[in-house]
Amino acid sequence: MNVCVIGVGYVGLVTGAVFADLGNEVFCVDNDKRKIDMLNRGEMPIYEPGLKEMVKRNVDDGRLIFTTNLSKGVKTAKVIFIAVGTPPKPNGESDLSAVEAVAKEIALNLDDYKIVVNKSTVPVGTGNLVRNIIEKHRRSDVEFDVVSNPEFLKEGSAIADCLNPDRIVIGVPNHHVAMALLELYAPLERTMLITDVESAEVIKYASNAFLATKISFINFIANLCERAGADVSLVAKGMGTDSRIGKEFLQAGLGYGGSCFPKDTLSLLHTAKKFGEDASILESVIAINQDRVPRFVRRIIARLKPLNRKVIAVLGLAFKPNTDDLRDAKSLEIIKALQKKNAVIKVYDPVAMDNARSILKGVTFCKNAYEAARGADALIVVTDWNEFKLLNLEKLHQEMRGNFIFDGRNIYSKERVESAGFEYHCIGKQ
Repeated sequence: MNVCVIGVGYVGLVTGAVFADLGNEVFCVDNDKRKIDMLNRGEMPIYEPGLKEMVKRNVDDGRLIFTTNLSKGVKTAKVIFIAVGTPPKPNGESDLSAVEAVAKEIALNLDDYKIVVNKSTVPVGTGNLVRNIIEKHRRSDVEFDVVSNPEFLKEGSAIADCLNPDRIVIGVPNHHVAMALLELYAPLERTMLITDVESAEVIKYASNAFLATKISFINFIANLCERAGADVSLVAKGMGTDSRIGKEFLQAGLGYGGSCFPKDTLSLLHTAKKFGEDASILESVIAINQDRVPRFVRRIIARLKPLNRKVIAVLGLAFKPNTDDLRDAKSLEIIKALQKKNAVIKVYDPVAMDNARSILKGVTFCKNAYEAARGADALIVVTDWNEFKLLNLEKLHQEMRGNFIFDGRNIYSKERVESAGFEYHCIGKQ
């Protein structure tokens, strides 16, 4: 099948590469010439395990084409995916300007029947918005349908998630469109849920907001455990073995970040208020998450004060392991708060250093964790990379001037850290 994916950001690039790998002819279109040129040189604009190899394989085989020519992509394809960004506005509402612009361009290039698929995360009602824009701007009375097909990719495992999804949600206006999308996804042999367009749009936001709620809930429990002398890791294990709850997203820490949970929860909050629904549950989820870093920083200040000229090593910059994504990364918030107290910051991340150089100012970038620790008064773990879990703590202690570890992801056992000579502060434990 001929497919066009508009937008080669995280979702669009992974989606296009996987569809090509399944044997489809895929045009990936973006108006950012620099990004398209990079991809045509075989360079990836994002870090995702296995993506570079998949892209190269399908480009070499002629199934995957990167171009700025939207007209050619639209006219060649039967199915057109919109995968552009929908960042939050200051009030939390999703900014749909990119979706609207693409819908207009599709309309101007519509020459025969097309299936237009919203792959971007969009609030309920966007399908109707896209349909109205295309109807308004199409140059002839060409038929088309608009579908909602939300993505559920996790950064760091996006290709595996795309090839082996828990479910494929397809929101369609009629049976004919459903059959076309079922054909496209059939090689995956996964569970497919066919809904109306509006329900599919809500499913995406509801899923992410629910996972954000689990994270904020376990962090609330972590706060209680710190006061009561309990161990949040044991509490989470006890909860997670209940099949009605499950163990996923019950890791206490610095809260959720990244490109999805913060903006999607805010967008759902805005949508609920728009429809006149009480959204206090989402307001609490957001409030708990917003206090995670300030609470963590207060603990650091209380133990190290004054922070003036204290050297602090920060391990991990990306918002999660196996990605170089710094969107809503807790590291940036922590570093900014510590710099306000005149602390000296050294940083290391296995992948995200290049992205961080254009964002972080006044910090020392180090080549590994031991260099970051050298001469430091304290060390902070922000991202739970496996590399950090396997560090030689005795060697780390020898490099440092002080003996404090503040573990924002609970990657170490208290006994192991203290036996290496450290004073250990983690989340949800005393």
